[in-house]
Amino acid sequence: MIPIQFSQAVLEWFDEYGRKDLPWQINKSPYRVWVSEIMLQQTQVATVIDYYLRFMSSFPTLEALARADEDQVLQHWAGLGYYARARNLHKTAQTIFTEYKGEFPCSQEAIESLPGIGRSTAGAILSLSLNKRAAILDGNVKRVLARFHSIEGWTGHSSVAKELWYWAESYTPKKRFDDYTQAMMDLGATLCTRSKPKCIECPLKVSCKAYKEGSTKQLPTPKPKKTLPVKHRWLLHIENDEGEVYIEKRPSHGIWGSLWSLPETSFDLPEESISHHCRDKLLLDCEVIKRGEIIKHTFSHYHLMLHPLQLRYITDIPAIKETQMADWFDSKSHHELGMAAPIRQYINTFN
Repeated sequence: MIPIQFSQAVLEWFDEYGRKDLPWQINKSPYRVWVSEIMLQQTQVATVIDYYLRFMSSFPTLEALARADEDQVLQHWAGLGYYARARNLHKTAQTIFTEYKGEFPCSQEAIESLPGIGRSTAGAILSLSLNKRAAILDGNVKRVLARFHSIEGWTGHSSVAKELWYWAESYTPKKRFDDYTQAMMDLGATLCTRSKPKCIECPLKVSCKAYKEGSTKQLPTPKPKKTLPVKHRWLLHIENDEGEVYIEKRPSHGIWGSLWSLPETSFDLPEESISHHCRDKLLLDCEVIKRGEIIKHTFSHYHLMLHPLQLRYITDIPAIKETQMADWFDSKSHHELGMAAPIRQYINTFN
């Protein structure tokens, strides 16, 4: 199948079956498409829609996002995971507002230079919002092309990615760039799915090598599996007589960066030494009441096991405190903070 036949088949299918009423397809702009593309990284459309609508309601323009407080942005992101996306989104909005006078750049090179935006995302922004010719290679498109050409090997390997980019560029037509880009996304999301692809309904089945060879279950080649390490941490749930909980802001780097959370400490520390830790590190005099149920959370590179300890606050330790982002919050005020979903769920069980 020559490129023009490929793109024509995809576009004809899109005209009849493609998605045309997603929130970011209405009043399209680089800003609206960019936010949707960042949210859709690692997250399915059905999950993103409600988050996107709330986000746009609070930050309807790039300027509104640039001027927003980081905690506001992270609060709207809580539950989507991969919080570096939200921090980069906020940082990029500020960069565009200050360095590009609030106007979203319109070249591939300029867009790719912004935090959190790679080649495929830049291509999606250009094609979907400005109808410029630019190829994309997100997970859906990788799956379609890997099966169509029966390309073996994990798509994360440079040689495989290079071949997939070659075909992505080759098949991008000379017009209707926005429709073609959306069509390829839709094809992968609705027909050429990871499991149980609907090959009979696919407009490319006549020339699809994986369909002919019966290898759709094997392609794309899965990422090589590795055993994830398990990390254990104490999670300190300190509550005072007014029902307020002691919460601190995490560093900007690392997991749940810049989010608010309960204090943590090494699981190597004996439980009987936790009170001493609170005195030395938090400058709080506390006593352990009881353990809570373990909170299990999996990241891309390890499993986290948080062991909650409920502590009763007695008093502050008289000392000169270094500047730190930590304070007491009641049930209402902590809901206004950007907080990782597992931590908020845990705290909410006590309200």
